[in-house]
Amino acid sequence: MTLALFLEQLLNGLQFGVMLFLMAAGLTLIFGVMGLINLAHGSLYMVGAFACAVVAAWTGSFWLGLVASMAAAAAAGAIIELAVIRRLYARDHLDQVLATFALILIMSEGTRWLFGSVPLYLDIPPLLQGTVPLPGGSRYQLYRLAIIGVGVAVAVGLYLLISKTRLGMRIRAGENDREMIAALGVDVATLYTLVFALGAALAGLAGAMVGAIQSVQVGMGEPVLILAFVVIVIGGIGSIRGALIGAVLVGVTDTMGRFLLPQMLTLFLPPSQAALIGGAVASMLIYLLMAVVLAVRPRGLFPAQA
Repeated sequence: MTLALFLEQLLNGLQFGVMLFLMAAGLTLIFGVMGLINLAHGSLYMVGAFACAVVAAWTGSFWLGLVASMAAAAAAGAIIELAVIRRLYARDHLDQVLATFALILIMSEGTRWLFGSVPLYLDIPPLLQGTVPLPGGSRYQLYRLAIIGVGVAVAVGLYLLISKTRLGMRIRAGENDREMIAALGVDVATLYTLVFALGAALAGLAGAMVGAIQSVQVGMGEPVLILAFVVIVIGGIGSIRGALIGAVLVGVTDTMGRFLLPQMLTLFLPPSQAALIGGAVASMLIYLLMAVVLAVRPRGLFPAQA
C-alpha cells in the first residue's frame, strides 16, 4: 500500500463525509427545531439531483443546474411542509414516520412518471474536470476536492447563520422553547417553513453534486438517508457541529474500512476470502462506531444544548 493510495482513499472518505453532512445538517435542523422525524428528506436529495440533471441538459450549464437543484428542493420542501408536515407537529413520531414514508412512495413514483426509470447522467463542468497531484505521485480528481470545499463553505455559512443572525437566534430559541418565542411575537409557522426549506435546499445541493459522479435515478436518496440518520445520532440531534464531525467520522470510517480491512485480512486468509469477509465487516463498521459512541455519550458527541 502506497502513501498516494492511502491519501486518495482518505480524501474519498472526507468527500463522502462532506456529502453526508449536507444531508444530515438539514435533517438535524428539522428535527432539532420541529421535533419532526422526516423520512422524506432523501426524496428531496433526489429532487435536487433530477432538477440539476434536467436543467443542465436544457441549458448546457452545470452551474445553472446547481442553482436549480437548490431552488427546486427548497420549493418542494416548502410545499410539503405547508401541505403535509404542518399537520404532523402535534402528532406522535409514529404518525410522522408513516406520513413521511408515504411521501417517499409518492415522490418516487411521481419522479418515475415524469422522467422514467432510466438513470440520467450529469457531466462534470469543464472548470472542475482536471486533477491535482498528491504526495507519492498519484493525482486526485479536482471535482471531488470541490465537493469538500463546498461542504466546508456550507458548514461555515450555517455556523454564521445560526450564531450571528436574527434568523439564527430564532432557530436556536425555537429548539429550546417554541411556546415562548410564539408568545414574544415570532411567527412560528413561517419559521418552520423556512427551516424546512433550508434543510431541503441543502439536501438538493448534495444530490446535485453527487449526481455528477454517480447516476441520477429514482430512489437514490434512501440509502443516503439511512447514513444521514446514523450521522445525526453520532453527532448529537440538533447540532450542526455534531453533524459535521459525525459525517466526517462516518465517511472516513466507511471508506477506509472498505479499503484497509480486506488488505489486513490477506495476512491471515486467501485474497478471495479476505475480500469477502473484509467487505462484510467493513459494511458494519459505522454501526459499530455508532454503538460505541452511544455507549460512551448516549446523546451523541455534541448534543444541542437544552
